[in-house]
Amino acid sequence: MGLFERYLSVWVGLCILAGVLLGNIAPGLFQYFASLEIAHVNIPVAMFIWVMIYPMMVQVDFSSIRNVGEKPKGLLLTLLINWLIKPFTMAALGWLFFRVVFADLVDPQTANEYIAGMILLGVAPCTAMVFVWSHLTKGDANYTLVQVSVNDLIMIFAFAPIAAFLLGVNDITVPWNTLVLSVVLYVVIPLLAGIMTRKVLDSAQDHSRLNRFLTALKPISILGLLATVVLLFGFQAETILAKPLAIVLIAIPLLIQTYGIFALAYGAAKALKLPHNIAAPACMIGTSNFFELAVAVAISLFGLQSGAALATVVGVLVEVPVMLTLVAIANRTRHWFDKEPAR
Repeated sequence: MGLFERYLSVWVGLCILAGVLLGNIAPGLFQYFASLEIAHVNIPVAMFIWVMIYPMMVQVDFSSIRNVGEKPKGLLLTLLINWLIKPFTMAALGWLFFRVVFADLVDPQTANEYIAGMILLGVAPCTAMVFVWSHLTKGDANYTLVQVSVNDLIMIFAFAPIAAFLLGVNDITVPWNTLVLSVVLYVVIPLLAGIMTRKVLDSAQDHSRLNRFLTALKPISILGLLATVVLLFGFQAETILAKPLAIVLIAIPLLIQTYGIFALAYGAAKALKLPHNIAAPACMIGTSNFFELAVAVAISLFGLQSGAALATVVGVLVEVPVMLTLVAIANRTRHWFDKEPAR
């Protein structure tokens, strides 16, 4: 692992602190960045997210999808968790906590926005960071590519309808054009750019030019991630310091969701007798979130200062340290799994 992957939680933590600090020292600067919008999409955030996502999309080999039939169980588990369970449990937890448990602590409008942010996190399965989690758990890299590829294809068509359905169930009006535009901007375009880049650089199928390109691009991708974190927490800096209770309230159902989904997926993987190098990444994909997309859509739909945007930013705050604990759990329980290949 490189220096970034090895100390991932440290860099992200420092950027969170930097964002909150800078957002309070120079609020005017972040208000200016926040004002740079086209069709309700924040341009600086979009640019940094593209910079981060693009190298990850270049790594996705869609030709590997033809090998899905050889080991279908791990893929089926991921798809079941991502699209038939996780979005609905996230919506249910959001409703339970902000309409019932915390009803006396949050006004109805803000509660609706928190629920919306949680739903957007739940409907966006991890695309970029899953390669890091797979690497840290010594996962099967090729199979992880298959899982990510299939999830990306499904996300193009399923994200907007499921998000709109769940947001509508919670009595929130959804501007479909903005939601679809966000999917196009943050999934379709980076995917197409990644596919075209891979086709040009890997025409000889030896991966040498492709690997050199990815190595050169890696520092830029890292800067994109760190800059995105700084911007997002800078936008919410005053709210974070003014409403520490809100951060705690949002984090509680997110933590329950994350650990609960992992336990469900990991138990199912054990029951299916998946080998650990397929089971661990499958559960990581099902547990973690494509928080870049969730944040971007929340900002586009509800605004930078909304409760929905804050909820997705809290998702970023929770994601990295929680996922690192799940990586540790997966690595320490490697001996639980059957070593025979999945069928």
